[in-house]
Amino acid sequence: SLEMASDSPESLMTLCTDYCLRNLEGTLCYLLDNETLRLHPDIFLPSEICDKLVNEYVELVKTDSIFEPHESFFTLFSDPRSTRLARIHLREQIVQDQDLEAIRKQDLVELYLTNCEKLTAKSLQTLVSFSHTLISLSLFGCCNIFYEEENPGGCEDDCLVNPTRQVLVKDFTFEGFSRLRFLNLGRLIEGVNVETLLRPLASLAALDLSGIQLNDVGFLTQWKDSLVSLVLYNMDLSEEHIQVIAQLRKLRHLDISRDHLSSYYKFKLTRRVLNLFVENLVNLTSLDISGHTMLENCTIPSMEEKMGQTSIEPAKSSIAPFRGLKRPLQFLGLFETSLCRLTHIPAYKVSGDKNEEQVLNAIEAYTEHRPEITSRAINLLFDIARIERCSQLLRALQLVITALKCHKDDKNIQVTGSAALFYLTNSEYRMEQSVKLRRQVIQVVLNGMESYQEVTVQRNCCLTLCNFSIPEELEFQYRRVNELLLNILNQSRQDESIQRIAVHLCNALVCQVDNDHKEAVGKMGFVMTMLKLIQKKLADKTCDQVMEFSWSALWNITDETPDNCEMFLNYSGMKLFLECLKEFPEKQELHRNMLGLLGNVAEVKELRPQLMTSQFISVFSNLLESKADGIEVSYNACGVLSHIMFDGPEAWGICEPHREEVVKRMWAAIQSWDINSRRNINYRSFEPILRLLPQGISPVSQHWATWALYNLVSVYPDKYCPLLIKEGGIPLLKDMIKMASARQETKEMAR
Repeated sequence: SLEMASDSPESLMTLCTDYCLRNLEGTLCYLLDNETLRLHPDIFLPSEICDKLVNEYVELVKTDSIFEPHESFFTLFSDPRSTRLARIHLREQIVQDQDLEAIRKQDLVELYLTNCEKLTAKSLQTLVSFSHTLISLSLFGCCNIFYEEENPGGCEDDCLVNPTRQVLVKDFTFEGFSRLRFLNLGRLIEGVNVETLLRPLASLAALDLSGIQLNDVGFLTQWKDSLVSLVLYNMDLSEEHIQVIAQLRKLRHLDISRDHLSSYYKFKLTRRVLNLFVENLVNLTSLDISGHTMLENCTIPSMEEKMGQTSIEPAKSSIAPFRGLKRPLQFLGLFETSLCRLTHIPAYKVSGDKNEEQVLNAIEAYTEHRPEITSRAINLLFDIARIERCSQLLRALQLVITALKCHKDDKNIQVTGSAALFYLTNSEYRMEQSVKLRRQVIQVVLNGMESYQEVTVQRNCCLTLCNFSIPEELEFQYRRVNELLLNILNQSRQDESIQRIAVHLCNALVCQVDNDHKEAVGKMGFVMTMLKLIQKKLADKTCDQVMEFSWSALWNITDETPDNCEMFLNYSGMKLFLECLKEFPEKQELHRNMLGLLGNVAEVKELRPQLMTSQFISVFSNLLESKADGIEVSYNACGVLSHIMFDGPEAWGICEPHREEVVKRMWAAIQSWDINSRRNINYRSFEPILRLLPQGISPVSQHWATWALYNLVSVYPDKYCPLLIKEGGIPLLKDMIKMASARQETKEMAR
């Protein structure tokens, strides 16, 4: 079941394939002359493994931005004596003529080339070398494969004047492809004679001619005894086409659907045409008529239509012509037709726009080859997820993930898909999702952010990331997420809402993580980026969430991370601190965040001399009287001064204000705080506070440290008592009680 599929771990085969592809040099290959990959001579791999290596390679190049493609990858499979290929699926720009050429000695049975726009007529010649074994071939969307370069004049100078011209190849046919049964020529370039091309094929079973305009399809009857599947999506039909189709009596799957937005069609479906199909195509199990306009009413009277339980029995069908079916269809495509809204539809699976089930069926059926339809289906899913509740959540998520992966460069799918993901991952659906599935979501979201600088996609992706527990769930992509967010924040023109979400995410990512993470992010330019944002906001004289989050993020990233504290000082952080205080004297949250950050800076002994100026000390002293955010601003200002006092009178290199005067104000401040204050602060370690206990140089610093510990362990005992014990606080307090220099009230509190 789908539930299980999404939850089970990857197979050993998949894990090994992935590992080998990411470490080709260390596993299957060595580097020749430092550039060409060569297979180790003692390696022999069967097709089960080689097919998977090639298909996964294509998948990785397409969906994993960190994965580097190799120039010479396909040459590893050039010799069938050591590597066997049988069934391979290649996509898009990844494949070039020389790649197919490299594997021409392989006995391929199945070759799917989807949207491989770089392939030219050279590859048609390579196909001939697979002709004796090939059973399945797809050239869907390979728009240049029938073009060859004609070089006029053939001389060097002349070529600069006349670059190579593309010429259509007229003489290629499938002559000699004796085993070919399944062929997809979807979106074939105009001008190729399909009839001549296909004539040599003895017994075709499946043919896809999507998007090709043919006025005469009479030649299809040469396979009337073998053709079981025919796809004519977006072909403009006529009465002649219908008559030919009706003769293909072996058909089990017929698709004459169209994209109703793409162009003007003269053809309209009628009751007679559907009757003709039902009468003649007796083996039909799957029919797609999506996008068609019905010329006349095919439905039974509405009184009868509404009666009874919903049924898939042909005898009860609301669509009159389908009452002639022997049994219900396995699949019926009715997307963007009025028929999908009827009650009794004789099919197990219906694609349409009436409800979640139909919409999911549409996404499933059309994703691979019809992104233009899929994006509209995902848009409908988006509405369902947003307004109602999704009942098939896992299926919906997996289908959207697949569509986003498959069409990384399709703007419509990226916009609608990323919006749908936001609603499908929000908290009410949380319980039903496995870690593996949630990781897949994060991967496609990050892919979208990488490939698309488009505002809507960026905003949807950032919003979706907010549905995850940060930093825990993003830990496995930590560097990449941070790089992407900083990238967004460093763009010169910025969308306000994205900026706000991105800063919020950055802040969450550096909250409660290990110091090595903070250092790594600091090296990426995090501190500089936040200060630039603050600078911009200051210039606009606005103190909004971006301003507050930026200071908060700096507070988090400097926590016990001296390198980042130093960066803050080097990039004129103190100048911005003073300017913000002056510009926004009433903003309590802002003051708290700024002072929390300066508390971190003051904990670093080597940096404290930079805080030792009359201006800074006066500012900190005045903030001792601040009532902003309860005690937080006053508490943090006192913390900064406690660390400075701890360096002793000889470090006090200023005349004004006097050290004693500041000490007096510190005592007064601490005595004014309520010892039971609930706190807006989160300590991961008491180490910076504990180091102020065993000293006699500054009793007020000792008192501030003791007050801080007393308040935290009494208001939040479950959280902070274990921390105090674990970090060796008890013996330090006991020793301090014995010290002559400690004040009586400090000892009382310590006790």
